[in-house]
Amino acid sequence: QVQLVESGGGLVQAGGSLRLSCASSGRSFSAPGMGWFRQAPGKEREFVAAISWSGGAIYYTDSVKGRFTISRDYANNTVSLQMSSLKPEDPAVYYCAGGPGANRLRDGAVTYWGQGTQVTVSS
Repeated sequence: QVQLVESGGGLVQAGGSLRLSCASSGRSFSAPGMGWFRQAPGKEREFVAAISWSGGAIYYTDSVKGRFTISRDYANNTVSLQMSSLKPEDPAVYYCAGGPGANRLRDGAVTYWGQGTQVTVSS
């Protein structure tokens, strides 16, 4: 089992930045791919970003490319999502996810979910 705990959500003005972190514990090797999804009210949960175990493969959904950066801290078993130039369409509950690989996460193959953290963007 892998436990994922997100932190860092909150309220930010449009154009601002926010950093989300996800701490993983347990059998981390069973979820080599880590990533982020988000779900806005009334919408389906969607893929945002994923990173492979080595960090050599990274994927983003088109709407966040150039604005969001995913990274891993192996010493602390955390995955972070640095969000910049936040837009009115970015607010959602952001979920940390773990799965068999970054490419599989991109395709929706999630094994473990965090509890989610709310991101709100004010205009």
